[in-house]
Amino acid sequence: MSQFIGAKGIIEKKKKYIMPCLGHFYSDPPQFVKGNMQYLYDVEGKKYLDCYAGVSVINCGHCNPEITSKMCEQIQTLQHVCNIYLTENFVNLAERLAEETPGDLQKTFFCSTGTEANEGSLLLASIYTKSSEFIALQSGLHGRTKLTMSLTGIGMWRTDPNPVGGIHFAPNPYCYRCPLNKKYPECDLECANRVEEVIKTATSGRPAALIAESIQGNAGIVVPPEGYFKRVKEILNKYGALLIADEVQTGFARSGKMFAIENFDVVPDIMSVAKALGNGQPISAFISTAKIADTYTRPGASTLGGNPVSSVAALAVLDYIKSHNLMQNAKERGEQLKSGLIELAKKHSIIGDVRGLGLMIGAEFVHSDKTPAFEELDKVLEELKDRGFIVGKNGVGRNVMAFQPPLIITEENVNDILNAVDMVLSANKL
Repeated sequence: MSQFIGAKGIIEKKKKYIMPCLGHFYSDPPQFVKGNMQYLYDVEGKKYLDCYAGVSVINCGHCNPEITSKMCEQIQTLQHVCNIYLTENFVNLAERLAEETPGDLQKTFFCSTGTEANEGSLLLASIYTKSSEFIALQSGLHGRTKLTMSLTGIGMWRTDPNPVGGIHFAPNPYCYRCPLNKKYPECDLECANRVEEVIKTATSGRPAALIAESIQGNAGIVVPPEGYFKRVKEILNKYGALLIADEVQTGFARSGKMFAIENFDVVPDIMSVAKALGNGQPISAFISTAKIADTYTRPGASTLGGNPVSSVAALAVLDYIKSHNLMQNAKERGEQLKSGLIELAKKHSIIGDVRGLGLMIGAEFVHSDKTPAFEELDKVLEELKDRGFIVGKNGVGRNVMAFQPPLIITEENVNDILNAVDMVLSANKL
């Protein structure tokens, strides 16, 4: 008899003991009980190629022995004392992050989740600028606390009935569905130019910061066009406002660079990181220049932030990314995946757009009139799961097939998922 209660048992307990805001993928979901590098295994022993990595978390692979062995060694010697006491791992990690992050980003505050990192970034921006007004982008997602939820531009995630004031939204750089009905490059980056209009007409004229995901994940893998962030940074500098880069989903080699903002030749004033930094171990951070960071002088601590186990995991992650050339693999396998999906789009009209950088690729499912084909996508994802492939979904219309796999996937793995997508689409005449 199995030691596990199974998917139906989990769903029953969820209904009884878990708040109903937490849903789950699939109408017939598996219970996962084991992970090994790019693969997952369910309670029946079935093997799946993971093409979502726990939403951009497991960049180095599930239960990676080079990382978990160091975590196990640490957890048997010193697990936790809080960062108000002196331990070595977290300062060594902060030093490494200063080396890996772009420009003169230097000083770090550690916490546990992406939401906390974004909240901390916003607090630091307010302290430095002495302003409490913020600008965010339409269709962005930054967290589930009151402030980060208020800065989220996707309706389904704005569940707080009383959002924070002093927040203003600019159009997002979504070229496939331009909110301004323009075409790049003839548009002259009008979406970026609108940031100045928002500052001049909707704010006091001195906002603290603009926060943006370097690539919008939940919006549907929305990649800004060339020059977008440079134009936005010029505008922000003009008004003394900061740029906060939300790298929670995009950081640590996902885009083919260590951080996705590096693809756009811009250095942010503050950066939020989380998810892949711990490869499954909870850790996050916000990082800034010494000039900005040194204004945060009143007491602040995070009980579990940068604990010895999480910090040693993060150091092992950074070592693994470098020693196994994950940035290059993300670039090469991402190009293979993207070009393969573009070829499938020529054959299957349900795919309206393919976009992304590195191993963060989205394929948008649309009807002939370009309306979101979310029901068709759900059916495709269900059948891919049945064939042994776990693929994600996102997008404002929940109609974007999202590929964010562990960065260790192979050429053969990519060919396998492309063939599976082709077979499922063909079988459903999509």
